[in-house]
Amino acid sequence: MKKIIFHHPLPLRENTASASGIRPLKMMQAFEKIGYQVTLVTGYCRERKKSIEDIKQQIHSGVKFDFLYSESSTQPTLLTEKDHLPMCPFLDFNFFRFCKNNGIKIGLFYRDIYWLFPEYGISLSFFKRKIAKFFYRYDLQKYNDLVDIVYLPSYQMAKYIPTVSQNKFKPLPPGQDEYATKELKTIDEPIELLYIGGLGSHYQMHKLFSVLKKFPKIHFTLCTRENEWKNIKEEYEPTTNNISIVHKSSGDLKDLYQNAHIAMLFVKPQEYWEFAAPVKLYEYIGQEKPIIASIGTLAGEFVNENDIGWSLEYNEKDIENFFKYLLESSSILYAKIKNINKIKHKHSWEARAEEVQKDLSK
Repeated sequence: MKKIIFHHPLPLRENTASASGIRPLKMMQAFEKIGYQVTLVTGYCRERKKSIEDIKQQIHSGVKFDFLYSESSTQPTLLTEKDHLPMCPFLDFNFFRFCKNNGIKIGLFYRDIYWLFPEYGISLSFFKRKIAKFFYRYDLQKYNDLVDIVYLPSYQMAKYIPTVSQNKFKPLPPGQDEYATKELKTIDEPIELLYIGGLGSHYQMHKLFSVLKKFPKIHFTLCTRENEWKNIKEEYEPTTNNISIVHKSSGDLKDLYQNAHIAMLFVKPQEYWEFAAPVKLYEYIGQEKPIIASIGTLAGEFVNENDIGWSLEYNEKDIENFFKYLLESSSILYAKIKNINKIKHKHSWEARAEEVQKDLSK
């Protein structure tokens, strides 16, 4: 059986609510589904050290691994311990070097560059912010030295990243679970809209909330973490009866998806959204939900190019006009669902794993 090494500097957790936790688990499972025996280097320092020692013994005894695939953390690699102290500063990158010296190609998914933006670390002290940025830059230097392919959520993100040679970058956006084709939900009133994800400075939906007050025949469900809603709800309240705020984990979303007609990524465009490839975009595709996204975002470009929804200017006039049109012609959803079915197999987690296999098995 083909073997690979899967690295992630944190534990893999089932039923996590965060995109940063969902992706590593999904990619690991996808490699298994396409036929690999996956040897894990995950967890905190102690667990990873034990796994690395075992793998080194296997390699010395002649065991062959096709490649090493790593999913980075949103934190610097050296600061992923519970206390965020660099307890094993040389462990991971020394292991990468060992693999490289033994002819094992390395691909790594680099998750986020929020730390490069001015808003990063506002709640941190000056000292902690400086330390974190030092270790983020240390990661990039090591990636440049040791990693064969640095995967990104989108190629548009590459231009922001210093230190790493541009020819190492390749896009590997999120994927979706291969759900069976669903029976079309009856389109009746109220039209059900659904958004699942974060709220905050990078996820602003004020225009949508404002316009929904005028459309009692459209109902919107927002599913977000309870603490995020508490931190931001004063900006959106008072809400009307056609807006529901719920807090559910990834394992409890089935009913929300079954009830929804349209999924929402109608957020305020910002520089961050020009390269952000949200996990929920692809999950919406897997659930066969047409998508309303914003012009000026990468998600909006994707929706428009694949004709799987509608990309609108982020203003009240455009979304209001669209809602009027939707209530008069709700059957327009069927064509978008058909288009989703044409492309969704290309965007499964297994398809992403097969892409890595193709890249690193050359």
